[in-house]
Amino acid sequence: MAAVRDKAVVVTGAGGGIGAALARRFAAEGARVAVNDLDEGKARKTAEEIGAVVVPGDASGIVGAAREALGGAIDIFCANAGVGTGGGPDAPEDDWALAWDVNVMAHVRAARELVPEWLARGGGRFVSTVSAAGLLTMVAAAPYSVTKHAAYAFAEWLSLTYRHRGIDVHAICPQGVRTDMLASTGIAGDLVLTPTAIEPDAVADALFAAMDEGRFLVLPHPEVAGYYTARATDPDHWLTAMNHLQGKLEELQGEAR
Repeated sequence: MAAVRDKAVVVTGAGGGIGAALARRFAAEGARVAVNDLDEGKARKTAEEIGAVVVPGDASGIVGAAREALGGAIDIFCANAGVGTGGGPDAPEDDWALAWDVNVMAHVRAARELVPEWLARGGGRFVSTVSAAGLLTMVAAAPYSVTKHAAYAFAEWLSLTYRHRGIDVHAICPQGVRTDMLASTGIAGDLVLTPTAIEPDAVADALFAAMDEGRFLVLPHPEVAGYYTARATDPDHWLTAMNHLQGKLEELQGEAR
C-alpha cells in the first residue's frame, strides 16, 4: 500500500494479539514500525520478528520516545493497548481507573501530542482499537463496555473535527479475536465471543481495507453493522435480547459453581 510505505508507524500493545498482527502488516507493507508494549520482552520478540524498533512502557507516555526512535516524526499511530476489565459497579475503584486510563486516556494523551504536529504538516493517521463493545456492549464487563464506548466517541470526535485538515481516523470494532484477552474472559467470552472468534491477522486485513477505502469504521465482523443498526432503531428490543443473554450467562455460571 503506497499510503503506508516508508511511513513511521507506532503500534501500542504490540507484544501479541491484534497489536502484533498490525505491526507485522505495517512492516510487510514497507512501513518503519515502533513496537510498544508494557511487557518489554514481548515487545522485543515482535520487533525482532519484523525488523522494528522497540519502545517499551506505558502506552500513555511513549509518543516522544517513539518519535525519536523513528527519526523525528510519527505518521501513523495505532492506539491498540487495552485492558479487558470485568465486573459491574461493584468492580474495584482501581479496576475502573485502570480501564479509563488505558482504554481512553492513553488515546487522548497520544492525540494531544500528535495532532498539533499533524495539523502543521497537513496530515496524519490515528487508528483506535475499540471493540464491538464500544458500539454495542458486553455482558459482565461494565468497565470495559463503558470505556470502549468512550474510546469510540473520542475517535469519532477526532474524525469529525480534523478530517478536512488531512487527519484520517479509523475505529476498529471487532467481536471475539483469538488473543490472550479473549482467553481470559471466561464463561462470558465463551458464550458471546468465542463462537465467531477470528484470528488477529483478519483484523489487520480489515483495517487495511478500510484505509484503502477511506472508511472510519472498521468491522472485522461485518455482522456488527446489523447489530448496531438494531440497537439504534429499537433499543428496548435490543436491551431485552441482551438481558436474555445475561440470564443465560447467570445460568451457566450457576452450573459451573
